[in-house]
Amino acid sequence: MIRVVLPAHLRTLARVSGEVRLEVAGPVTQRSILDALERQYPVLCGAIRDHVSQQRRPFVRFFACCEDFSHESPDAPLPEAVAEGREPFLIVGAIAGGAR
Repeated sequence: MIRVVLPAHLRTLARVSGEVRLEVAGPVTQRSILDALERQYPVLCGAIRDHVSQQRRPFVRFFACCEDFSHESPDAPLPEAVAEGREPFLIVGAIAGGAR
């Protein structure tokens, strides 16, 4: 069972609270997790990745085991701790801005 943590606005959209738990068949990758997430919560289709290109949306980041996987291949295997459900896969809404 894969554990996924969504940002507050996506939890509201999907009408869930807390972590989402997903069954993922085959290798645990960003793509397999997002495919399972969108199957279980179709309202999230297009919110995390583009409908056509399937590329990650700007200002959305992916983390696992304290590492940023946002720029990794969507088909790269994620850490074993995520695949075994010991650690969550985090989808984070990035914040833009900074000093003037």
